[in-house]
Amino acid sequence: MPTATPDLDLAPWVWWASIGVAAAVLLFDVVMIARRPHRPSTKEVSVALAVYVGAAVVFGLGMWAFAGGQLAGEYFAGWLTEYSLSVDNLFIFLLIMAKFAVPEKLQQFALMVGIVIAIVLRGIFIAVGAAAIDNFSWVFYIFGAFLIYTAVKLAKEGESDDDEFEENRFMKFMEKRFPATKEYDGTKLFSKETGKHLATPLFFVILALGTTDLLFALDSIPAIYGLTREPYIVLVANLFALMGLRQLYFLIGGLLKKLIYLSIGLAVLLAFIGVKLLLHALHTNELPFLNGGKNFDVPEIPIAVSLGAIVVILGVTTVASLWRTRRHPELVD
Repeated sequence: MPTATPDLDLAPWVWWASIGVAAAVLLFDVVMIARRPHRPSTKEVSVALAVYVGAAVVFGLGMWAFAGGQLAGEYFAGWLTEYSLSVDNLFIFLLIMAKFAVPEKLQQFALMVGIVIAIVLRGIFIAVGAAAIDNFSWVFYIFGAFLIYTAVKLAKEGESDDDEFEENRFMKFMEKRFPATKEYDGTKLFSKETGKHLATPLFFVILALGTTDLLFALDSIPAIYGLTREPYIVLVANLFALMGLRQLYFLIGGLLKKLIYLSIGLAVLLAFIGVKLLLHALHTNELPFLNGGKNFDVPEIPIAVSLGAIVVILGVTTVASLWRTRRHPELVD
């Protein structure tokens, strides 16, 4: 049986310092983009993305040095998983931008504010997930079953992604609740016309981006809790994944269409983590109607195997997609 995972006992100031640094970076980005809205150049997004990815890797190496290889492996596995699932979000983001006909110079600002909303909402999900795990160990059965169900659903969808964004009920409610103008007014979310304050289309774009990511969090948060039980690692992995998402949107917008097997690859990834969660649930079983409330003698998947599987799944998905689209360019069109 694998050795027990060491606890990450952190002082409160570490949490607040991490959240404070992330908030400062995000606030700086929002203010700077709002002052000069523009479509970023390839060089600009490449440098920024390299900084975010480099910071994520350095953080993982620092965790390896100070907290050990087990927790560092959990962090890297969680970060890669969240990043790969976030890439799937980008396709929906492209559809949202197209539906609302967002001017190119405003897309970066909309993404930035939408990502901030997504981070706040995911933070709430992370806290709820941590509380559920601490008090109800059987929640791993639910997480595992849900991920496997999602994987099957995603695999059936395959390459047949919708080519239009469908608004959720919350969006439809907000559009009825707030009188709106059809014209964009720079980065303003509300503008005044004929003495009335009206919501601009940008207001609804940001709501759509933030709430859509929340739906994706229903998959990603249980998935990362299948790799680590440390809420701090879950939080930091999500921060690094989302903070670099804006740059990724502009950098791989065209490449994204070539990842035709992305849905299948993510389905395999979610199924793998779902099985890992179910094995863990059986190993720590406390349900009285299963084996008399006793643990099942089943193996657990070590984090090293999980990390390797994640890298292989994502690598094969990317290579296979690019190889297929190179031989059959019509698939991209």
